[in-house]
Amino acid sequence: MRQNAIICLLAFLIGCNVNSSTEVYDDQTIEKARERVESYFRHNYEDVGKVSFIEDTSDPMGGLMINGTVNGAEFSASVEPNQFIVNSVGETEGFPNVKEECREKVCDY
Repeated sequence: MRQNAIICLLAFLIGCNVNSSTEVYDDQTIEKARERVESYFRHNYEDVGKVSFIEDTSDPMGGLMINGTVNGAEFSASVEPNQFIVNSVGETEGFPNVKEECREKVCDY
């Protein structure tokens, strides 16, 4: 009985590991995602000056996480890597404000 429980536990852990997001994206995909994120910020936020990018990673849901700064304030943007849609953005204090016309609905980018 104990051996069956251990086998089930191992199968479960291996299954979880197989489904975890370890996707590595090529440079072309990352560059296109960065361009879309910058366009998203310029079209949806006020007073966007300098946009710079740092480490890019996979997010837990299999997307691409683009990290960087806008006017010195840090951000993390989750991007769907096939259609290059910005799913969500995490911002730190001092990040530019969302434009009034883009508060209810994301403006085209």
